[in-house]
Amino acid sequence: MTDDATPADRRAAARRGCTRWLAGHGDLTPRRWLVELAEAATAPDLDRYGAGGEVEALEHEVAQLLGTESAVFMPSGVMAQQAAMRSWAERSSTDAVAVHGLSHFVVHELDALSEMHHLRVQHLTDEPRPATVADLDRLAGPLAAVSLELPLRDAGYLLPSWEELVAFTDRARERGVPVHLDGARLWESQPFYDRTHAEIAALFDSVYVSFYKGLGGVAGAALAGPQDLVAQARRWRARHGGTLFSMLPYAVGARDGLRRRLPRMAAYATRARELAAGLGSVDGVRVHPDPPHTNAFRVFVDAPVEALEEATLRAMETDHVALASWWRPAEVPGWAMTELTVGDATLDWDIEDQLAAMRTLVSAARRGARAGSS
Repeated sequence: MTDDATPADRRAAARRGCTRWLAGHGDLTPRRWLVELAEAATAPDLDRYGAGGEVEALEHEVAQLLGTESAVFMPSGVMAQQAAMRSWAERSSTDAVAVHGLSHFVVHELDALSEMHHLRVQHLTDEPRPATVADLDRLAGPLAAVSLELPLRDAGYLLPSWEELVAFTDRARERGVPVHLDGARLWESQPFYDRTHAEIAALFDSVYVSFYKGLGGVAGAALAGPQDLVAQARRWRARHGGTLFSMLPYAVGARDGLRRRLPRMAAYATRARELAAGLGSVDGVRVHPDPPHTNAFRVFVDAPVEALEEATLRAMETDHVALASWWRPAEVPGWAMTELTVGDATLDWDIEDQLAAMRTLVSAARRGARAGSS
């Protein structure tokens, strides 16, 4: 590495040399990933334009797992969610939909519901907490659909209690409002509720699930629900340009994730709680939520971003361990935050060693910050 290498260059080079990762499933080379996909393929025929082969097999598996009439594979969750909300709106006399102000719809999609689909988006709340019945009641007018994100990622992977979830969906049905589940991390949320995926999905009128987060697939999502709604969403998939000639690698990766990683979700959540408890006892470290609701949580450190980035890079370069993918300024001046998501790589590494590595990282960052300010 040259002396003028940027932090991004250093991180990329160092990550390639890492042998242990605190978060996620670890890194694979492109070649190894393709080899694993080839070994996981089981369908005898290829899919074509979203029909047949691994794609059709995946759609059947998802519908059965969620207890819905049908499911459709989508290349992205953004496409799946927009197709769902637009399809519900087409059945309604109003173009108003309700979402959380911190939901993926609002934070990450460039106002797509209003810009592309001309829907009037109302916020249940903008506060960093799950939406409540009271929030729904404050939106007094008619609604074409309401969406709940489980967990609410941009508030710290928060979940409502089962009782709160039932109360919310019951109130929506009393008002005749379909409830859509943004279940990008439904697989990861299921252990919190200790109910089957079908029992959770039954509270909702449509359900979106992701295949590349906890399941570790290449990309892709599914929208599940009544047969007629899914058929309507397929039309929106085509309009969005999502009916690719073949979606083989995405479907294979998704089915492989369902086979290999879905059964491990409870273990991921358990390790997340153990890690959070250990990190929360370190001086100058806080976690949120405490305990975590899913396999992911936020970590706050009393040290500046620059010092933590440098300490993280040094750990990657010298110890070949990846402890954090990024650091950002926290709302408290002088503090930084990151997110930690537990996966296969986390479970493959002894927790006491993980905690020791994080304590060393925090100490190094705080020493570096003090040295820089002196």
